[in-house]
Amino acid sequence: MIDPSLHDVPLTEALFRGIVELERTERGVQPHRLPAWARRQLPEPQLLMAEAQPSGVRLVLRTSATTVELTTRPTRVGYVGAPARPAGVYELVVDGVVTDRGSVDGGDLLTIDMTTGATTIENGEPGAVSFVGLAPEDKTIEIWLPHSELTEIVSLRADAPVEAVPPDGRRVWLHHGSSISHGSNALGPTGTWPAVAARAGGVDLINLGFSGSALLDPATARTMRDLPADVISVKMGINLVNADLMRLRGFVAAMHGFLDTIREGHPQTPLLVVSPVLCPIHEDTPGPGGPDLTTLGTDAVRFVAAGDPAEVAQGKLTLRVIREQMAQIVEARRQDDPHLHYLDGRELYGDEDEVTHPLPDALHPDAYTQRVMGERFAAHAFATGGVFGSA
Repeated sequence: MIDPSLHDVPLTEALFRGIVELERTERGVQPHRLPAWARRQLPEPQLLMAEAQPSGVRLVLRTSATTVELTTRPTRVGYVGAPARPAGVYELVVDGVVTDRGSVDGGDLLTIDMTTGATTIENGEPGAVSFVGLAPEDKTIEIWLPHSELTEIVSLRADAPVEAVPPDGRRVWLHHGSSISHGSNALGPTGTWPAVAARAGGVDLINLGFSGSALLDPATARTMRDLPADVISVKMGINLVNADLMRLRGFVAAMHGFLDTIREGHPQTPLLVVSPVLCPIHEDTPGPGGPDLTTLGTDAVRFVAAGDPAEVAQGKLTLRVIREQMAQIVEARRQDDPHLHYLDGRELYGDEDEVTHPLPDALHPDAYTQRVMGERFAAHAFATGGVFGSA
């Protein structure tokens, strides 16, 4: 039943943070984290799914409303042989404090067969999430959208006028990475490690973490080149290995090219290159990686590395090789680029962490580790004396 006390709020781009583009659809709006030209250049299903999942995207508004309602049409992703994934979480932040969370019933279900790549779609209806009982005074509200499911927004309604919040002077942090940066096993959108780090560091996050798609794509580099940013980070490696995408010679050239493109638009912006976190299956074994077929149909689907370690001598990539090369790349470039920095990803998740909190599927950190990684990144990058400096 429609609540007559609630009034429609126009869904304008000014209400959103963390997006690259807002697409008008037949039903409402679809936030994107890559522009349309980039999506046309790389119409690869995994990338298109990942960029439309709004990790780090939130609506930011000023209002005295006591009730705010968001109607969306989510697209959830399921995998044949794997347990059903929980519904995405919407989190409410009021004046900087997480105060509530909820989910939306309904929506579409995209099912992927990990053994063949085949997909099926089951269509559903939109649903709504409501945040009620809010204090009646003027306040800044952020609604963080689910980080792991495509979210088409149908309507935003409130029981008091709503205004867009202009930029408040916080620095913009532009980050690119893999599914780990996308959020993997985080329990909610403010629990992904980039969100944790951004909130701790007092910066405005644009998260270009794309599950399975941190592959040194030129279109991603050009997108980063053209976006406004005060500090930038690139976390690269795991997808290059488990996709078995390129050999050593190609990787070194592509990494330089990716950084060159970013520098065309941000010649002196602090830029932090982060190598892969620890992942034992790929430390010394190249890709391709994929699901362990013996675990499909169980509650503990795991991933395995299927490459041959002997092929490293012929240029196959492992995480250990990538870390060595990334450190050398940054060291060489720093002779002409003093604003470039390097962080070994094992400082965020390393050998000791693997003992206490092993990767539950052998590939992705758990929710606790996502938060720890965010805290450690903030201490390295945003604390006093950090490579990005304190706010």
